[in-house]
Amino acid sequence: MISYIKGPLMEIDGDLIVIEAGNVGFGIRVPLSLLDELPGIGETVKVYTYFQVREDAMSLYGFLNRQDREMFKQLLGVNGVGPKGALGILSALRPDDLRLAIISGDAKAISRAPGIGTKTAQRVILDLKDKISSEDLFSPAGDGGFLEDSGNQAAADSHGDAAREAISALVALGYSNMEAARAVRKAEITEEMTAEDVLKASLRHLSFL
Repeated sequence: MISYIKGPLMEIDGDLIVIEAGNVGFGIRVPLSLLDELPGIGETVKVYTYFQVREDAMSLYGFLNRQDREMFKQLLGVNGVGPKGALGILSALRPDDLRLAIISGDAKAISRAPGIGTKTAQRVILDLKDKISSEDLFSPAGDGGFLEDSGNQAAADSHGDAAREAISALVALGYSNMEAARAVRKAEITEEMTAEDVLKASLRHLSFL
């Protein structure tokens, strides 16, 4: 297995990038949402890869961190979603936004990906919702992440429960699933906060979305 490739970025052609490593140019398919994060041509980049071997082809798919590669692999585990569909989903939605869509049940956002209908989007949510943990969704690695110190799994689960209750309350108030999830994700949740506290903190962020 090719775990990652590191070297100068030589070409960008749509969703295909070429990285030179060991005097070999590796063609790697990447989500379109990743292109803005790539360095300039000639600069060094490290891409974590997924290597697919089929009877008629060998393909490399690349991501800038292991978590995003894992998200791609989870999508491949959904019935009806192949590499092309998974790449399309991650092109339409950045991995963090996809996690938000899954946890908030926003099939509409997922179905915006090319070739992904409503039924497939709902299947993605059904199959992956239990695989997206509170730490994945609300980790400090995200933009403005809200688990400042998870401490232990029980604390992380408690934060996640409060967050989900707040998301449900915001949706009941008329906000979309994605708007609600984004606002809750921006809230700085502490161990002492209840779902009501999270809701109030999230409402303050909605005016900025």
